Amino acid sequence: MGLDPVSVNIDQQLLRFMDQLEALEEKREKLDSLIEAGWFNISKARYSMGNKQVSSLQYANEMEPLVCVHSSISEKGDVEFKCEQTELRTEDLKASGTVENIGPTEGGLRKRMTIKQKEPKEEDASKRQCEMQPQGSIKSEKSFSQHQDPLKWFGILVPQNLKQAQAAFKEVITLSAEIATLQSAILATRMEMQAQIKEKHKD
Repeated sequence: MGLDPVSVNIDQQLLRFMDQLEALEEKREKLDSLIEAGWFNISKARYSMGNKQVSSLQYANEMEPLVCVHSSISEKGDVEFKCEQTELRTEDLKASGTVENIGPTEGGLRKRMTIKQKEPKEEDASKRQCEMQPQGSIKSEKSFSQHQDPLKWFGILVPQNLKQAQAAFKEVITLSAEIATLQSAILATRMEMQAQIKEKHKD
């Protein structure tokens, strides 16, 4: 006498359900250890640099996220979460326009020009140019600060503990997306298994 196909499907679903729960437990343990290590490294950095040097007071006025989480639905109907990280490049500094050349751009001797009184129209035009220049520099500084590495908020030479904390929390974000995806798969497996059990009892 062969086995009931419904019972075989239920057994397969149960085995997959147990494997998913085991994987979820492992990922949660790793997540807890990473969070603990991240905060421990931050406390070490505060001890070496001082509490006021590693706090929310050093945050930038305007911030742009370097990690984005995207959600999608798979063919099976499960919700998947993926992290997309923005890599910092050295070209961002050049594109920002914050670096300016200081000093004369032309070599050699220059003649002294006699100062003449400007007409009202020329004075208005010069004032407009002076007003427009700071606005452009402010915009470039804002765009540069938005794409700046958050470690630069706390200084140029930061301790190694602060870098380790940043690496740990970056991994936490990626692992959190994996856990959310796995939890969605577990719920889908559970609902499918319950539906098959109901179908078996009807027969």
